[in-house]
Amino acid sequence: MKNNTHLLFITSFFLILFDQVTKFLVKGFSFLGLSSQGFEYGERIEVIGDIIQFTFVENPGMAFSIEFGAGKIFLSLFSIIASLLLILYIRNIGEKPIGYKIAVMLIFAGATGNMIDRVFYGVFYDYAPLFYGKVVDFILVDIPNINIFGKYYDYFPVFNIADSCVSVGIVLLLFYNKHIPTLSELRGKNKDKVELNE
Repeated sequence: MKNNTHLLFITSFFLILFDQVTKFLVKGFSFLGLSSQGFEYGERIEVIGDIIQFTFVENPGMAFSIEFGAGKIFLSLFSIIASLLLILYIRNIGEKPIGYKIAVMLIFAGATGNMIDRVFYGVFYDYAPLFYGKVVDFILVDIPNINIFGKYYDYFPVFNIADSCVSVGIVLLLFYNKHIPTLSELRGKNKDKVELNE
């Protein structure tokens, strides 16, 4: 069980690392003797014709460029709290199906990846104070023209690896929703652990 939890955190670490490396390559960086020019803002590079492209945009809001009206500082703090709560949850995840554990791990990795952008990128790239960074998005997927409430869309919102992790994790959770514990169940597990330690 303990090794299983460690494996979840190790996998999360590598997903977060992959997410951050791709963002650094897109935005560009220069530190520790290494550097990358990155993309010009809005530049597009075809990966699979016009269907999948890499581009460079920055998102001040939530996943998939969704705007968040409660304020940037609140969103950044919420991201930190969500990541910390997910760490605690993974540590006490119990005997759940592997698919459920993978789902939670993916959501944690995605939430943490974007949290790093929001909290640190403004300072690292010297354009905003701590907690006011923008999330780097770069994956552009062409979709058939659709009309949603009078607004036309011909591209899926630009996203990143972290967004993909969260989305896949949520889809997996829908398949395993009967295994989501209640707060009282979680409290009961923690109480049992305390009694065992005594």
